[in-house]
Amino acid sequence: MAPGKKITARIKRTLPVRGPQAPTLSELMRWYCLNTNTHGCRRIVVSRGRLRRFIWILLTLSAVGLILWQCAELLINYYSASVSVTVQFQKLPFPAVTICNINPYKYSAMKDYLSELDKETKKALETFYGFSEGKSKVRRSVDEWNSTASDFFKQIPLLQFEDFSRTATDLRSGQKRRIEGSVFHKDSSIVNSGDSNDIIGFQLCDANNSSECALYTFSSGVNAIQEWYKLHYMNIMAQIPLETKEKLSYSADDLLLTCFFDGLSCDKRHFTRFHHPLHGNCYTFNSGESGTVLSTSTAGSEYGLQVVLYIDEADYNPFLVTSTGAKIIVHDQNEYPFIEDIGTEIETAAATSIGMHFTQSRKLSKPYSDCTETGEDIPVENLYNKSYSLQICLHSCFQKAMVDSCGCAQYAQPLPAGAEYCNYKKNPNWMYCYYKLHEKFVKEQLGCQQICKDACSFKEWALTTSIAQWPSTVSEDWMLRVLSWDKGQKLNKKLNKTDLVNLMVFYKDLNERFISENPANTIVILLSNFGGQLGLWMSCSVVCVIEIVEVFFIDSFSIVMRRQWQKAKKWWNNRKRDRSGKPPQTDDLERQGHDNPACIDEDLPTFNTALRLPLPQGSPLPRTPPPNYSTLRLETAFTEQLPDTLEVGQR
Repeated sequence: MAPGKKITARIKRTLPVRGPQAPTLSELMRWYCLNTNTHGCRRIVVSRGRLRRFIWILLTLSAVGLILWQCAELLINYYSASVSVTVQFQKLPFPAVTICNINPYKYSAMKDYLSELDKETKKALETFYGFSEGKSKVRRSVDEWNSTASDFFKQIPLLQFEDFSRTATDLRSGQKRRIEGSVFHKDSSIVNSGDSNDIIGFQLCDANNSSECALYTFSSGVNAIQEWYKLHYMNIMAQIPLETKEKLSYSADDLLLTCFFDGLSCDKRHFTRFHHPLHGNCYTFNSGESGTVLSTSTAGSEYGLQVVLYIDEADYNPFLVTSTGAKIIVHDQNEYPFIEDIGTEIETAAATSIGMHFTQSRKLSKPYSDCTETGEDIPVENLYNKSYSLQICLHSCFQKAMVDSCGCAQYAQPLPAGAEYCNYKKNPNWMYCYYKLHEKFVKEQLGCQQICKDACSFKEWALTTSIAQWPSTVSEDWMLRVLSWDKGQKLNKKLNKTDLVNLMVFYKDLNERFISENPANTIVILLSNFGGQLGLWMSCSVVCVIEIVEVFFIDSFSIVMRRQWQKAKKWWNNRKRDRSGKPPQTDDLERQGHDNPACIDEDLPTFNTALRLPLPQGSPLPRTPPPNYSTLRLETAFTEQLPDTLEVGQR
């Protein structure tokens, strides 16, 4: 062996061996951690401090555990050959069905309360169109009217207009006068084909300021008379106690003739009564107040609700309602039935079939949409004692504004705490106040539309209505006789088919449609997208990101702060020295060490890299005192001089 190779071999034997040829497991693991691309293992070795090293051990072991768990799940799912078959028989809950007679109260029972109003209404019709009951069509004279005039026309005067001008004739006094104030023309479903002289209306003025007036005109005399009648009607009904009004309306025995549900017989015990201000006593089937909600497992008309209703057309109020039949609404058990807004009218002498499709919808709340979950975040008191809905919020908001502005509550909506319904005696200005407030509400100037929000979750039943003649001509005779017999002693006459309503409500299919909103971007998708981009362009993982945060933020911040602290300390020492006037000591400078920038590395150098370490460029020599050569003792690592190092002359 050549002399140079022998020296190299001996030096290598004295240095620690690294790499796969390491003699111990600890050195092998240390070499692996320093050279592997797995960032967590490397950070365990090179981290300084026990706490930081413990954190990296914990993170690395957690990542390894998650990998093993996910891989085991993938293998189990891959090798599992099981097949699952699910057979589900769906059973849908049946909704609540609220039924009301279009005529709210029996006219025969209400005559004592409405006699004066009905008398004045008949006088108005006689004056407008020159007819009355049992008399020829002769117009009533003004003098005859004035001799029997009442307060109804004084409170709300009826006017006849000429060619849409502001000149009107007072039908009570017969005098023409100039009308001042805002004009509101009410469109109607009944079109008047006559001339413009037939336009009538009424004027409402502020009781505290007679110059503040509003004029309401109608293109049809029918709508004008009905609107004028309803204003006085609500004023009268607001003064009648609730218990009395419930007795004046229809009972369950009066309204219901027959009832079947899901092929089984039912009766009034399955209906819950609630009093509606505009529709009197209404009855809700399957209200859920008893704690039980009926359901059906079969679609079709034979398995829904089938009822026959007795309307009693002869006892209808001729001025309040102009149609005959019933009104129904299908709703959830926790919802309030706004039958005056979205109710479906059912005609008499016909069989009405209503097929339902059930849809349940749910929207995401903030920040995805401006809806509310329970309505607790809406600053409007719920007056209906039912679950929140947009209609409940709007009606409650308007009623609250009515109480605040007019001092009383509108009759068609529930009473707030401590409030009373409006009437002439206590609130002579309520009609003008109500119309002005309603105008602001329609124009969205009241603020209710801005405050109220949609509900995030709601249920909806889409209705499909079909009508057939009922009873048929061949079965009319015997069917009416049987129904009259079933009515019993409460009715001493044969029923008329125009007094009956046949109603069927059922599911057309049992397919529940569920519409829900899901966020397009979740935290999982966000992290997946971030991970995909980092892995694609930088080959980074979660551990790599944590390492970057540690090095570029924590360690960099520590180095900057340490250097700033050294500069501040040096500045403070120089300031103290300047104050004391002492020169800098050379011993302090000599004791300062020097770092070789090329040696600053967390990885320990190998033998080859140690031989190639560069010297610092342009750096001052280490400030260490020179050695005392007289005391320098050289010790060799060899007991004798190697033969190949002897000079030629000494051999």
